[in-house]
Amino acid sequence: MALKVLSALDTAKTQYYHFKAIIIAGMGLFTDAYDLFCIPPILILISRIYYDEKKTTIEKTINIPKQVMTIIIGTALLGTVIGQLIFGRMGDLIGRRRVYGLALMLMVMSSIGCGFSICTSRECVIGSLVFFRFLLGVGIGGDYPLSATIMSEFANKRTRGAFIAAVFSMQGFGILASSIVTVVVCQIFKGVSHASNIAPAPSNATVALAPSNSSVDLAGADIAWRLILMLGSIPAALTYYWRMLMPETARYTALVEQNALQAAKDMEKVLQVSMSQITEEVPLEPRPPSYPLLSKNSFATMAVISSLVPRHGSSLISSFTVATSFNPKFTTICATIPGYYVTVCLIDRIGRVRIQFLGFFFMAIVYLAIGIPYQYHWYKEADFWFMFLYGLTFFFANFGPNTTTFIVPAELFPARFRSTCHGISGAIGKVGALIGTVGLLWVIDEDEDGYPKPEGMTKALITMGGVCFLGMAVTYFFTRETMGRSLEENENEDESSELCFFRCLTGSCIQRTNSSPSEVAAA
Repeated sequence: MALKVLSALDTAKTQYYHFKAIIIAGMGLFTDAYDLFCIPPILILISRIYYDEKKTTIEKTINIPKQVMTIIIGTALLGTVIGQLIFGRMGDLIGRRRVYGLALMLMVMSSIGCGFSICTSRECVIGSLVFFRFLLGVGIGGDYPLSATIMSEFANKRTRGAFIAAVFSMQGFGILASSIVTVVVCQIFKGVSHASNIAPAPSNATVALAPSNSSVDLAGADIAWRLILMLGSIPAALTYYWRMLMPETARYTALVEQNALQAAKDMEKVLQVSMSQITEEVPLEPRPPSYPLLSKNSFATMAVISSLVPRHGSSLISSFTVATSFNPKFTTICATIPGYYVTVCLIDRIGRVRIQFLGFFFMAIVYLAIGIPYQYHWYKEADFWFMFLYGLTFFFANFGPNTTTFIVPAELFPARFRSTCHGISGAIGKVGALIGTVGLLWVIDEDEDGYPKPEGMTKALITMGGVCFLGMAVTYFFTRETMGRSLEENENEDESSELCFFRCLTGSCIQRTNSSPSEVAAA
């Protein structure tokens, strides 16, 4: 029988505190997206400042050696992997709230450190940037499992998916903000450089070798990219105070710390209920966990989620490799953000599994539709149809696996290692992003005009389409539906309803999306 305080959370009406929690948790995801997606234009600036040795820099072309680019981009993703594992485990050991603030402060300090980068010589700038980007990645990685877990444990079961998706949708605004801030800051410095004759950049950088008629003053540009990175610390810093005022989640306090009375006191502050309604009449004895961390159930559910590695990789890879073709703000406004909010509207109506399956399917089709004729139709000419199809990959990534694989791990696992398992699932997804991003840097070469060569782009796009088909198969055969159930109901399901593939083999496949927990148990 469920605790009264948990039942009150599951049946609570949507109220002010839910929206407040969405904003507080979502600002972390906003900062995460800003910091991860602002790096492609910053690499262009760093290339023009420190690597333009032949005076032949083409606009939007990156002349940084691939080894250096691999390190700059890869260290942030590697840090994210480590952060998800470390902070995810800490969230289960010492509490979600305590670790939440620590991850946020690490993001703030690392963002500021990225901007300072200690010095101005090329080797020192790149080395310090890599160091602070790694620490930034650790903080970003810590924010993912904690934000999802906290929102899932505060939400009611009727709209839980929409609430978690709304938190995750703040990524779209972070991506948009990174593009807008980059454009605005660069335009400001460009205007200043035209209005006044600023002194040249330090001689120990290679900017002295840049063309004398450059439209952007390189000394100003050296300040601009640092400022863009440092501005990413502002939303995280503004959110810190409110995160520290959040109480610990009732599920952690009641189920992990075994203190149902304290959980009721904490929830009385945020829910419109009296203590008498959510306090147990008699003290409860400690309950043993439903199953340990290293068990068949936990490995099975982790395998389901962690095998869906292409969702972040596809979005991040594509945004970098095709960034030379058209303005990324167009894609963010017309495709990325709408994809998030279509998910918010439909996630608790049609279910996680269906959205994930459809997202993978349409992403695969669109990637093949772009990749197969790319060499003949869109090499050096990104017309309307290219932008339309490319935008669809972002729409269906977010109305699909990019969002659902953030939601489902926060709903499947027991409270005592919910944050840990979400961190493991997300970390393996980030490993896929790391492999894909770094791999494409070496697969795709640029021609003399700065455009990706068609052979490499075709291979990359077709490969991503194939990976999406693989994700579609994993979704169909292995992914469990969690819509409409309390977190405890998802935790305590028996093995007969564990995985659709094995149930289908035994002839007892259950249509989980339309079945109630009692119907599942009866089956």
